Amino acid sequence: MLDAVVVGGGASGLALVRRLALDGWADRHVLLVDDHRHPVSARSWACWSSRSMSPAPAATWSSLHVHADGHDIFVRLRDHRYHLVRGADLWRAVEAAVGGAPGFEVRRGSVEAVRDTREGAEVLVDGEAVRARWAFDSRPPDPGSSVDVWLSFHGWQVRTATGAFDPSVPTLMDFRTPQRGEVRFVYVLPTGPREALVELTRFGAAGELDGSDDLGGYLDSVLRPGPYEVVGEESGVLPLAARPPRPRGGHVLPIGNRGGMLKVSTGYAYARIQRDSAAVSASLVRHGHPFDLPAPSARHRFLDAVLLEVVARDPGSVERAFARLFSSNSGDVVLRFLDEATSRVQEARLVATLPRAPFLRAAARLRR
Repeated sequence: MLDAVVVGGGASGLALVRRLALDGWADRHVLLVDDHRHPVSARSWACWSSRSMSPAPAATWSSLHVHADGHDIFVRLRDHRYHLVRGADLWRAVEAAVGGAPGFEVRRGSVEAVRDTREGAEVLVDGEAVRARWAFDSRPPDPGSSVDVWLSFHGWQVRTATGAFDPSVPTLMDFRTPQRGEVRFVYVLPTGPREALVELTRFGAAGELDGSDDLGGYLDSVLRPGPYEVVGEESGVLPLAARPPRPRGGHVLPIGNRGGMLKVSTGYAYARIQRDSAAVSASLVRHGHPFDLPAPSARHRFLDAVLLEVVARDPGSVERAFARLFSSNSGDVVLRFLDEATSRVQEARLVATLPRAPFLRAAARLRR
């Protein structure tokens, strides 16, 4: 029997494997299973942090740009930094960590089921039952019937003929794109004067987002970079719904989006995944089980639910809300709030800057 099977080679699976190899499990037998349908080398993640990050981000910024409600807002960060992490860099960091862990193995395969049994976990890989003491499951979550809002994104990696981007300031949100009755914005992560990831994000209905027309329109009418070529592309769809609390027993622990690491009010997960992986690994090393984890905050779950209710019922007010949030508050406080690290007093001050009517209506509906 293996010590652990990690299901999925995305951000959460790789982060956990790396932490286990570095934190005291290098002498154990751990299997990472991934079907390779979505190569990690083709992925990238944006996140923010008040601490240094490992692996090192491909780009880091201390300022942010937001365009909302007709205004350009430039946010300077003191304690936090905004980062771009590339999947290829994360994979290299995992390879370096498991190089000193001979019992760690990566296997290509399709996981058909993950079962919690009396003796341990059982993972069905291409028809073969693989048994382990623990299984960490990062498969996409079952959205169920409670999902009102989906997060879809479609991004282009753009290379221009001449210098067209300011590599010192990324655009976090720019609402100058057709809204189509939903919440849509573009973000721009420049990694040099001639290269940037330009990505359209939609909070709305289910289904894949073909943002080609809107991305082309944004480049031509807003950025105006001159001649450019699209050298890479990424897209995805994620259900935004509050996940039930993770189990505090058994032999299977959901991780990643399946484990509730996707912050439903923002669509960000990478930094939360890193913190969760460190906590899971520390619990295994210290206690022999992975359940000594921070309890989810009921207060922040409710605040997330309120924002999702506004997105679903009154999407036109969201742009104005983000404009006020970033123009009336310190950027570091806003990011701490989105990281669920603020006090009740700080949250009350932040919420007071938002347009009241749509959020009070949403809160009242949720309390019924």
